[in-house]
Amino acid sequence: MNDQLSLGIAWLLVFIVSVVCHEASHALVASLLGDDTARRAGLVTLDPSPHIRREPLGMVVVPVISFLMAGWMLGWGSAPINPDWALRHPRASALMALAGPAANLVLVLVAIGLIHLGLALGWWTPPSSLTFDRLVAVSADHRMLDLLASLVSILLSLNVLLCVFNLLPLPPLDGSRLPLLVLPYASARSYMTMISDGRWALIGIIIAWNIAGRVIGPAWLLMVNHLFPGYTYG
Repeated sequence: MNDQLSLGIAWLLVFIVSVVCHEASHALVASLLGDDTARRAGLVTLDPSPHIRREPLGMVVVPVISFLMAGWMLGWGSAPINPDWALRHPRASALMALAGPAANLVLVLVAIGLIHLGLALGWWTPPSSLTFDRLVAVSADHRMLDLLASLVSILLSLNVLLCVFNLLPLPPLDGSRLPLLVLPYASARSYMTMISDGRWALIGIIIAWNIAGRVIGPAWLLMVNHLFPGYTYG
């Protein structure tokens, strides 16, 4: 029971850090490119408090329930934007959207660096089998190293999931704004109007939910197989 509680706390800490970095990056880039809506809401910060106050259901309640039901965490955060600004500046809107997954990718790279450091120091070894929350085997019976191994494993796995899922080119996900980088201005405005329609967002979420496992699983395996050259996990 204590081990499960510790694992749940580790998941929640990493989840909150990851989502806060994602949403704060959206807010920062929007502010830099001319929309200060999220900045005025106090979301250009790594302090989790304003993010949790804005989305308590997605940041705490749903993640805890999903962990109790499935053993991993699902949830969401949000950073408001000015829709008129997004319509007037579609390319800036696309860059704002991509900032969130980019933040998750940075956290993936941080986790990879920490795993390599732990391997070099002899704290961990490549595992015989993998789970989302255990990508390394602890080389000695040491509770702190065991907890750190879980934290770093969750950091990598969760941020691969967040990065890949949010880049799916379906509204309302961040990847739906990728075409705005190349579309002519008039076409970009028409496209923005279309993907802002709540009906398309509902369809997009349903499709994304059904295909996510087919994309995220292979991306995660590709990442861990590159993490441990000479080992093949499947």
